[in-house]
Amino acid sequence: MIGVLVVNVLLSAPQKAFTQTSKPNIVFVLVDDMDADTINRNPEKYAPRIKSLLLDQGVTFPNFFVNVSLCCPSRTSILRGQNAHNTGVLTNSLPDGGFQKVYAQGLEKQMIATSLQANGYRTVLIGKYLNGYPNTAPNDTYIPPGWTEWYSPMENGQKKYGNPYSQFNYTLNKNGKLIKYGDKPKDYGTDVYTGFAIDFIQRSAKDGKPFFVYLAPFNIHAPYTPAPRHKNLFPDAKAPRPDNFNEADVSTKPQYIQNLDRLNQTQIDDIDKSYRKRLRSLQSVDEAIGKLVDTLKTNGQLDNTYIVFTSDNGYKQGIHRISSGKQSAYEEDIRLNLVVRGPGIPAGKKLQEQVGNIDFFPTFTDIAGVKPPAFVDGRSFLPLLKGTTPELPKWRHAFLVEHKLNDNALGDDEQLQLQPERKHQIPKIPTYQAIRTQDYTYVEYETGAKELYNIKKDPYQLNNLVSTADPTLLKRHVDRLNKLRTCQADSCRAIEEEPFTP
Repeated sequence: MIGVLVVNVLLSAPQKAFTQTSKPNIVFVLVDDMDADTINRNPEKYAPRIKSLLLDQGVTFPNFFVNVSLCCPSRTSILRGQNAHNTGVLTNSLPDGGFQKVYAQGLEKQMIATSLQANGYRTVLIGKYLNGYPNTAPNDTYIPPGWTEWYSPMENGQKKYGNPYSQFNYTLNKNGKLIKYGDKPKDYGTDVYTGFAIDFIQRSAKDGKPFFVYLAPFNIHAPYTPAPRHKNLFPDAKAPRPDNFNEADVSTKPQYIQNLDRLNQTQIDDIDKSYRKRLRSLQSVDEAIGKLVDTLKTNGQLDNTYIVFTSDNGYKQGIHRISSGKQSAYEEDIRLNLVVRGPGIPAGKKLQEQVGNIDFFPTFTDIAGVKPPAFVDGRSFLPLLKGTTPELPKWRHAFLVEHKLNDNALGDDEQLQLQPERKHQIPKIPTYQAIRTQDYTYVEYETGAKELYNIKKDPYQLNNLVSTADPTLLKRHVDRLNKLRTCQADSCRAIEEEPFTP
């Protein structure tokens, strides 16, 4: 899923009607289930505002990764700045994940919002929080600590509250009051959430209070519901057909891939239909970016605001014979878009350093001039944005990726699994841990299977090298993974910084 971050800086020509906030503002936009290719393939057509207002005006990180390619673990890592083996949240539901585990472990007591709020920021969460919210909380109107305002729909599976993924007929916790939304165009979830964000920015700017906006629409997650005004767009669009689409030879892949038949034409047609819906669903997010930027500008805050845009995880359609889903260590699932626009950030620049979702917490606190808690595993990438460490002798050379099989869950994509009449190929992926370096991906499965891919030479991960690789090369990856799989805080950063020679 993707996110956007916004922070405000002193205007070169201040507007008399408005007062700059005392600290930079942060607007973080986090979309759901969006792979990098969705925007990168044709941004002028499919995401024109994201392109003109973010991609062209900010910094892009082509090597941005998530520690777990799944909603709840990824969002917990974002909010806590920790790898999943340290949060203990590795899946979307019990016993290894979900809001229930986050709440039971008291993780909410120290998150991004609590740190920023304690240092003078107004904070607001709008949209998706964590899978299963608010199950096991004291009451259905529960609001976690640290949030000045709260606008999040119920996601606990109770029919009386509806399904926020459908964008209609859902129930929203609006600052402690449950509000039901219907099926009219005005009730479309992303439009509602965008309206709350605009109102919050306007009020905070009027009061001169620095603000942190966490805007998390459910787009473009299944069932990929577009706004009614977008439902007929892109009638001829088809899912990309890279070399690993419906892969012909999977003989070197793990058994869970080898067990899959090649996709038939009916399944491929279904993938194309879903792809069109995903593009249509993206349009309301693209419009939201335009409205947010306009609001910041009108209220004299744009030059003092960082805007960060990303997703919680990637998504594949037809890749390696898999109909759809995430959770694997393949590029489509773990490597996402990250775009940042803000004060002092160069326009249209790409930075190749590896950054990850565990880095948002320390980056946001760095922007606010606050020290992050000692438990944080990530690192601030603000120096990269500012160009204050051009040589970066100590930066990350390897990023940890994790996954835990949850036998109690429906599968990789719960929404699609609920449609038994459609023959999707969505395998359950065995538990694994992996590392992604600048050149390679190395994976160790609980089953004993292993994968090694040279990303530079084999970007579509067709040729598993694990049985033919130089033993010295393989050992370097094994040793680095063994160190990272249990790392904590300072030790994570130190291990990541160790020089890595392929």
